[in-house]
Amino acid sequence: MQRLLLVALVAVAVLSGCGDDDETTPTETMTVKAYFLRDGQVSPVTREVEETGDDLTAAVNALRFGPTELEATLGLTTALPETQDTELPRLALAQLVYTLTQFSSTDSAEIDGVNYTRADFEDLTPAILVESPLSFEEVTSPLRATGTANTFEANFQYELTDTDGRIIAEDFVTATSGTGTRGTFEFSVPFEVDFDGVGSLIVFESSAKDGSRINLVEIPLRMKR
Repeated sequence: MQRLLLVALVAVAVLSGCGDDDETTPTETMTVKAYFLRDGQVSPVTREVEETGDDLTAAVNALRFGPTELEATLGLTTALPETQDTELPRLALAQLVYTLTQFSSTDSAEIDGVNYTRADFEDLTPAILVESPLSFEEVTSPLRATGTANTFEANFQYELTDTDGRIIAEDFVTATSGTGTRGTFEFSVPFEVDFDGVGSLIVFESSAKDGSRINLVEIPLRMKR
């Protein structure tokens, strides 16, 4: 298990700002996830960043700039302090650990001498954490969804709605584990829409007590024919 030492956010901020070359040259980009907060739990979004060979720095820099105005309308916030001499709150630690461990090269992060994994922040993780697709991503049929879940008996449901809010696909999903143990899931959803527009992937758990929808997450998507 590879460990990461994050001495301070300012370090990556400085790295990203190095260089005085004013010439504009074409650059290759890559997609990373930045984990913000929604309703007090981690919530990822995608960011297109310059591909420099340092994925970790790129991801933390994306996190450092916070959610966009559009993302803020969904309730996304950040707990990262603006100054580096402030002790990181636990919510900010969760954001950092999730952001740093999105890559296959590591599953832990060492921050201020303490080693963390995602499991250390289970209480700050949604019962159903969709990690793909993410808000405002463009999707075509079949939609492929992946993530992790910790639900009763590992089960949850999804609905895919079109621009008019009509349900065009729905089904049950069973993760690899549940009922106190977080598991992974993956499912594909073939769909047809009459025209391009914004729809939603909605995931939720049905309450064992009364059948009501709980742990609901709605992800707006740009759906393409």
